[in-house]
Amino acid sequence: MVQASKQTLNVPANVICCPDIEFGKGGQRPLRMNIVRPRILPESPMPILIWIHGGGWCNGDKEEGIQHLIPFASNGYFGASIEYRLSHEAIFPAQLEDCKCAIRFLRAHANRFHLDADHIGAWGVSAGGHLAALLGTTHHVRELEGEGGWENISSRIQAVCDWFGPTDFLKMNQFPGEIDHDAADSPESMLIGGPIQENKKKAAQANPITYISEETAPFLIMHGDDDLLVPLNQSQLLFAALKKVNVEVNFEIIAGGGHGKHFKSPERLEQIKRFFNTHLCHQI
Repeated sequence: MVQASKQTLNVPANVICCPDIEFGKGGQRPLRMNIVRPRILPESPMPILIWIHGGGWCNGDKEEGIQHLIPFASNGYFGASIEYRLSHEAIFPAQLEDCKCAIRFLRAHANRFHLDADHIGAWGVSAGGHLAALLGTTHHVRELEGEGGWENISSRIQAVCDWFGPTDFLKMNQFPGEIDHDAADSPESMLIGGPIQENKKKAAQANPITYISEETAPFLIMHGDDDLLVPLNQSQLLFAALKKVNVEVNFEIIAGGGHGKHFKSPERLEQIKRFFNTHLCHQI
């Protein structure tokens, strides 16, 4: 594996970054992840933290994830920033299938990478938060697994950090913002292949809230109260649905936070570390 440029990524000396590891197939093309891990492997197998990028399911890439995963790799985690097919390549559930394939790949190769396959967390932002939430709620839904590889391996995860991800598409227009989510060219409509209000069954299939049960993974939800792209009600609805079935959930509303603004702070990072340490059985 090739080590990425320290200068480009500002990778500390105690961490190794390995780019473009193929983990499966998305349709006819290979899917890849960037890996970041401690330079010196710990004695115990490492818990796994997956980063899922945002971009309205139509843009963005896995490169952004390394900066978020390095603080965890510095303290004994194995991090993977993954790619998935975008909505111009394939409609939902292709994106979730690709994320599940990444989980299955890492679990199948736990011995190769010195991983704790029983402790996997997902952290996603915006569209990536939506996909992370789906990973936390759909481990029991066989038709969402896809055929990208490692089909006989579980895609279940043990913890989710959701940064302002959509959770109930049909209710996104309840609050005014910068996007008409019901429009035929909205990110949500492009994701499912048609206007969401005219394709309510498809929209429901893409909603994390649809699948919540008592077996859903614990959640940490963070959302700005001034988000004009993904309204705050999306996280409020998710929080209420999780609480209703007694799933462990923490919900942090970022005062004055826009879409991704005011999320990067030492205090916020420590909160996320505490959450994943608690649920992935790893102490920093």
